[in-house]
Amino acid sequence: MTSASRLELGLRQLRGQIVSVIPEADSAATLVIKPGWGWHFAHRPGQYLGIGVAVDGRFHWRSYSLTSVPTRDRDHVSITVKAMPEGLLSTHLVQGVRPGAIVRLAPPRGEFVLPDPPPEKLLFVTGGSGITPVIAMLRTMDDRGTLPDVVLAHSAPAAEAMLFRAELHDLWRRHSRFHLHEQFTRRDGQLSLRSDLDQLCPDWRDRQSWVCGPTTMLREAAQVWAAAGLAEALHLERFSADLAGGETQGGTVHFTASGRTAVVDGATTLMQAGERAGIPMPFGCRMGICHTCVVPLRSGRVRDLRDGTEHDGGHQTMVQTCITAAAGDCSLDL
Repeated sequence: MTSASRLELGLRQLRGQIVSVIPEADSAATLVIKPGWGWHFAHRPGQYLGIGVAVDGRFHWRSYSLTSVPTRDRDHVSITVKAMPEGLLSTHLVQGVRPGAIVRLAPPRGEFVLPDPPPEKLLFVTGGSGITPVIAMLRTMDDRGTLPDVVLAHSAPAAEAMLFRAELHDLWRRHSRFHLHEQFTRRDGQLSLRSDLDQLCPDWRDRQSWVCGPTTMLREAAQVWAAAGLAEALHLERFSADLAGGETQGGTVHFTASGRTAVVDGATTLMQAGERAGIPMPFGCRMGICHTCVVPLRSGRVRDLRDGTEHDGGHQTMVQTCITAAAGDCSLDL
């Protein structure tokens, strides 16, 4: 096992206790967590937190945006989780976990953050639970007593499904330079950055912009800002990898250090294969950005699910387990 893997596994021993579970709109909940011994990490508004929870006797790990203000209550952190139909852990966190439950924690990470000091003019475009990292930024600026010139365009299915709606309207009432646009897709249709942005925020080209939401929104934002020659002014946050490269044939994954194996299909990532086999896989963002999950591929072939690129094992080949899948039998040094 690599030194990075050993370090990551050590960090996974951090614990926390659920203090409260606060229901939110649209099958979501805010979990307030009190980290235990060894927690000395300060987070920046917009970062995410790794959390591991035992479900049916096995720990499952995911990352969720921190929604707490870093300086308001240093003894607690909070995440807001939306239950997804296919999400075992998200559903458990929203509907099954209770105050007093002990969870495992990984330190805050992420580059989708609020600068300090923030720019004079900001634009946020969010969809669904993509509002979660942005609410931490807004709360932090509000905690300082004032908001700069901020435009937030948020898309949700309907008003009752919108996270933090009452809080955002309160910010709108109290801060003259904060403007909120709500796009309710069942009533208004989809938010289109290509056709709507100039009307929603005429001076968007003069602003630093943060976009977080569905993959289609992120792709469109990247294209619009690139076409304007403003790619450096755009900050994107993905909640899942864009696996547009499809899937591969699958196979048997051998984990040489632990002696375990997993038979997987072509849509299952190597990280998922290891976790299902009970191996504490190193992880960070789970979307191919942070490279925390990189491990040696000893033999066999794998495929990058984002673009279809294939890699052969041996010769010190390193692969990102969160976005690669087996293209036949293969062996990992774990």
